[in-house]
Amino acid sequence: MRAARYHEYGGTETLTVDEAPAPLPGPGEIRIRVAAAGVNPVDWKVRSGEVREFFPVDLPAIPGRDAVGVVDTVGQGVEGVNIGDRVFGLGGITGATAELAVLSAWAPAPANWTDEQAAGAGLASVTALGGLKALGPLDGRTLLVEGAAGGVGGAAVEIALAQGATVIGTASERNHAFLASLGAIPTTYGAGLAQRLTDLAPNGVDLVLDAAASGSLADLVDIAGDPTRVVTVADHQNAERLGVHIANAVNDSALLTEAGNLGEQGRYTPRIEQTYRLEEVAQAHAHSERGHVRGKIVVLI
Repeated sequence: MRAARYHEYGGTETLTVDEAPAPLPGPGEIRIRVAAAGVNPVDWKVRSGEVREFFPVDLPAIPGRDAVGVVDTVGQGVEGVNIGDRVFGLGGITGATAELAVLSAWAPAPANWTDEQAAGAGLASVTALGGLKALGPLDGRTLLVEGAAGGVGGAAVEIALAQGATVIGTASERNHAFLASLGAIPTTYGAGLAQRLTDLAPNGVDLVLDAAASGSLADLVDIAGDPTRVVTVADHQNAERLGVHIANAVNDSALLTEAGNLGEQGRYTPRIEQTYRLEEVAQAHAHSERGHVRGKIVVLI
């Protein structure tokens, strides 16, 4: 099969497209014929070797964790999915940016999602849902999402709105119209945020989800008034010191199904900033590394 691969840790120049052995699903896994794969910051952090202490990989490695495609092989013990079903989901820390990929968590891809949208939904939706669930019931609450224009932040905005929250989202001014289109009340991050929130939420902010890791976590705790009312999906470095709960992404089919159901209802639509062909995978990674991505970047297989 054709796949994006890197044979050594390093920059985008290490990425090539070549022939790789086809993977086989183990017990409880499925294999899909990939239509598109998401590009996430973890992909280039793993590729560069930045996180090799936490996520060591066998080289050569295929980047990518989430994808959409049609099931072509089912592993032992798998039920409820058939060959030919269109699904989106998550595999290991690597392996998705290829013609064939193994998934350990999946859900039916909503018919109203394009392949690009479904490819961008996996990691963003389970991360957002994990963070929101850690905050508790959202109905009638005012939620601040720090870093609301990114893939996880944007998913969190729409999912929280679907659960009855009023959502204020921080982003640069160029993304305020985008946040408003999602249904959030936009504001700028950084200095003066507490004062701006006083004007936007006179009764205060009930809960905070940090999806940015911008160094603002201490300020977010002050805004919420209690570290137990703040969850971060991004700032591991400061969370423990401040007593803030960390919500890590997990390969959970139930969370993917929940996201897919919201997608079918038109209440969650993954937003795609740009797509790239497989041969342009190095450009896709470079785009992600530059940061300030609105929504998701996707590679079409």
